[in-house]
Amino acid sequence: MKLTSDIQELKPTLFASVPRLYNKIYDKIVGSVNQAGGAKKSLFETAVAAKVHNLETRCQYTHAIYDPLIFNKVKQIFGGRVRLMTTGSAPISRDVSNFFKIAFCVPIMEGYGQTETGGAPCLSHDTDPRTQHVGGPIGSAKIRLRDVPEMGYLTTDNPPRGEIQFYGPCVFKGYFKNQEKTKEAFDEDGWLCTGDVGVIHENGSVQIIDRAKNIFKLS
Repeated sequence: MKLTSDIQELKPTLFASVPRLYNKIYDKIVGSVNQAGGAKKSLFETAVAAKVHNLETRCQYTHAIYDPLIFNKVKQIFGGRVRLMTTGSAPISRDVSNFFKIAFCVPIMEGYGQTETGGAPCLSHDTDPRTQHVGGPIGSAKIRLRDVPEMGYLTTDNPPRGEIQFYGPCVFKGYFKNQEKTKEAFDEDGWLCTGDVGVIHENGSVQIIDRAKNIFKLS
């Protein structure tokens, strides 16, 4: 309940969190602006629109006018020293991701992975302003797609789609004293089957689009 107060006291330079918390802070900021209304709301929305446009077209996180006028105050919510944010565990919406990038003037890197991959073998790049993808594989991971014909996802699609698989030193060896579950986790070539369906874009970035196994992902 007092997380934002703790953050302001600790003044982190790296902030790693999940969409659930980002959404709560986003709703609180937007709610206070809507409550203020009038010219303050109009100026805030104009500033957000201008900075999002600069972010998406020029990968520009700062603004000479709107930062000292508006967003320097917003930065103090996280103590004013944050240089980089990361998010994972669930998809983050485009609007929320873009807002935090322009409001705090820092990149948000989105990661994707599992406990079985030792964390995030996919990570978006801090110089990529686009959202709704999880970047490409890190150095310790290989990635490929496997056809899921029963769901209509094929590696011959354009762009290719299928179940995401990982291979490399970051992938676990198996479940402790559970050979049956371990065997289920890997395919015949030794690749880890994630159960997530993804699409690989031309620049190598991965986007999660579906789930091949019946497991619900909560926020």
